[in-house]
Amino acid sequence: MKIALFATCIIDAMYPEVAQATVTILRRLGHEVIFPSGQTCCGQMHINSGKFAQAEPVIAAHARAFSSTEWDVAVAPSASCVASLGHQQPLVARRMGNEALATEAADIAGRTYELSQLLTDVLGITDSAADLGSYFPHRVTYHPSCHGMRLLRLGDRQSDLLRSVEDIDYVELPLDDACCGFGGTFSVKNPEVSSAMLADKIRTVHSTGAEVCTGGDASCLMHMGGGISRFKRTGNFEGTPDITAVHVKETSSTGVGNDNADHLIAVVGAADDDHLTPGVSGTSPGASGTSPAEPSQVQAGLQVGQSTVHLARILASTKEEPLRVQSEGATVSGGSLR
Repeated sequence: MKIALFATCIIDAMYPEVAQATVTILRRLGHEVIFPSGQTCCGQMHINSGKFAQAEPVIAAHARAFSSTEWDVAVAPSASCVASLGHQQPLVARRMGNEALATEAADIAGRTYELSQLLTDVLGITDSAADLGSYFPHRVTYHPSCHGMRLLRLGDRQSDLLRSVEDIDYVELPLDDACCGFGGTFSVKNPEVSSAMLADKIRTVHSTGAEVCTGGDASCLMHMGGGISRFKRTGNFEGTPDITAVHVKETSSTGVGNDNADHLIAVVGAADDDHLTPGVSGTSPGASGTSPAEPSQVQAGLQVGQSTVHLARILASTKEEPLRVQSEGATVSGGSLR
């Protein structure tokens, strides 16, 4: 079978090893994998922000990329992106009055599968160890993403594939149907709510004692990995965002006598080395009144090797070429296993 890989922009930019693992799995099964050139984003970031006019050329670019060559099915290791192709792209194209694009987008979406969908529903994989040679002798918990559960209705496809990996110690995640708090631009527009949701999710991951938390959406895993990394160091599990205050002078064009008003703005998700505890009156990163956080009881309880990793990399792991974890010398960056 000729399978087209939709790598997705976040995986291409941040986690290319996930795309490589996807290719490894499919080639191991004897399939030809191609990478349509010109592919970029599915457009869901624009669409979720209501920017339909800006999303239309992004949708058109995706349609051009995947219409430029012949393939039997397409696959993406991302439930949210696959959901956007079918749930959002045709709708937005029609809203913009482009029926031809809506039809083309719907055709491509109808032949595009999330990785576990493809493996289970199309390729008939039921036993990862027997069919893929998957081997991962570590304690693992699993976070199902909102788009996977609620739009693609993946059910147990991903977790069943994980459970059948040889020597895996699979443990259920409490309250696994709760959102991690990412939601794309939601986490930027609503940082306090997002961080509170993230704190709840990291608590449940910690409670499992798993060395690795996995899932099928790199965006969720990036968010959770960042939370694990920061909370290990700061012990901040109180639902407040990780903030560095920056003093800026903002020039206003409205209001009499307010042309040079002083404001404090919050920069959320500062660089890992810049996370400091709130100071008495610090107005800039590194200013007097700030100090490194002391380890908390919760922070000390987190396993040193706890990290996130995409399920494609676990499924691609074999006895001959195993995926190593931090305790075995692997690199963890931003809470994500590299």
